[in-house]
Amino acid sequence: MIRYFTAGESHGPALSAIVEGMPAGVPVSAEEINIQLARRQQGYGRGGRMKIETDQAELLSGIRFGKTIGSPVALVIRNRDWENWTKVMAQFEKPTEEVAKITIPRPGHADLAGRIKYGFDDIRPVIERSSARETAARVAAGTLARVFLKALGIEIGSCVTAIGPATELGSEEQLSLFLEEGAESLSRQADLSPVRMLGKDAESAALAAIDAAKANGDTLGGIIEIFITGLPQGLGSYVQHDRRLDAALAAAVMSIQAIKGVEIGPAFENARKSGSQVHDELHLSGSGELVRKSNRAGGIEGSMSSGQTIHLRAAMKPISSLLSPLQSFDIETLQPTPSRFERSDTCAVPAAGVVAEAVVAPVIANALLEKLGGDHFDEISERLERYRSSLRKSFGA
Repeated sequence: MIRYFTAGESHGPALSAIVEGMPAGVPVSAEEINIQLARRQQGYGRGGRMKIETDQAELLSGIRFGKTIGSPVALVIRNRDWENWTKVMAQFEKPTEEVAKITIPRPGHADLAGRIKYGFDDIRPVIERSSARETAARVAAGTLARVFLKALGIEIGSCVTAIGPATELGSEEQLSLFLEEGAESLSRQADLSPVRMLGKDAESAALAAIDAAKANGDTLGGIIEIFITGLPQGLGSYVQHDRRLDAALAAAVMSIQAIKGVEIGPAFENARKSGSQVHDELHLSGSGELVRKSNRAGGIEGSMSSGQTIHLRAAMKPISSLLSPLQSFDIETLQPTPSRFERSDTCAVPAAGVVAEAVVAPVIANALLEKLGGDHFDEISERLERYRSSLRKSFGA
């Protein structure tokens, strides 16, 4: 089982991750991880922090001669901004000069609940660990699982279909064309847009909306679509709650900062329809091949992969740090006051799509390992091919 842990603060010396359970023999390079880290830093509407950092992963263990060796992989991403925060974020000795406390929480952020939960007299520690800066470590960790899946013919991709009021309409045919080539083809096309949208009209509307929000000291959220191609049927299980593939995928995406909703396929749209309009009919072709003419289930039936493209949608709320502040209060004086501003983005929806791609990769990898077992890549690859072959024989494909 692949699992990972991250550590580090937004303005501390570094972010780090330990990835345990990677099978041996998976070809891995630092470049593959750094490409994904660079993608995470892109997107129209990002703030000043992205002009400071150039994220690069250092691989410290678990790899020999360019392949995993089955032991934990340790990763480090240095924070270049640390040099500007050595006093505020001093790890041991408290600076002789006064370090100002943060006592005004931002509505919608972890500030207030985090301070209460951990008993701080300063919100700064909450800000540092709850920050979405942590997702750089998750992208690095998730990329290891992603590389493993790609070598087995399983791809993960994403695009953005809404930023604020700007919504992508009628892109289903375009999506299908890219997904036929594999989900990464979709990501490559989306990455050509500064907002990761496929349509030029939607892109223009999104850019204008971000500019308007920035001018007003406001922020914008949006909708991300995540796709996984190349999966065989039967990953996941219905027999226990913690083995359900849809539940694990939803939990992974919901764990991303500012994500407030996840659906499998057009779930909320399906909820307003009758069953005859929702469920994907099963057909057998003349050769006995199983065919579905629709994918309204989003690639998951009964909490298991159906063999179709897995389709997730995630709703990201607007970022909580506003230049034009909302009403708050001072925790020490208990007096009402405008909320404070913490350096932030106007819109981080395009970057959140890259993070989502990374966090679902270990979920899919674990579902595959649960089904196939194996400790070495060659062993797993052979078992997957045998399983795929048995499925082809079952349905005459």
